[in-house]
Amino acid sequence: MIKTEAMEDNENMIESLIKRAAEYGKTSFELVKLKTLDKTADVVSTCITHSVVIVFFLSFMLFLNFGLALWLGEILGKTYYGFFVIAAFYGFTGIFIHLVMHKWIKKLVRNNFIKQVLK
Repeated sequence: MIKTEAMEDNENMIESLIKRAAEYGKTSFELVKLKTLDKTADVVSTCITHSVVIVFFLSFMLFLNFGLALWLGEILGKTYYGFFVIAAFYGFTGIFIHLVMHKWIKKLVRNNFIKQVLK
């Protein structure tokens, strides 16, 4: 009789251990889901916020460039000369950035993205 009670106690302990392991697994899975959701929400909200700021900044730059091109065109005598000067400026700036600063900008963006995801 003592043997059967000891066996039943062992079975109960094993069942309890299995039940707790299953609960731990479910809890761990839920924690991973919540952490993933938190990181995703953080990255998406940061991207949306930056996108809004970029849209307003680009709108500002667009109108500033139109005004500058018209003003330069007036100074140079023909309106389209101002647009050519602005286009040449951005063309040379783009070539410079691509040739000289491309690797630096790529590294900066990559590191900031990794920081944001691992934060």
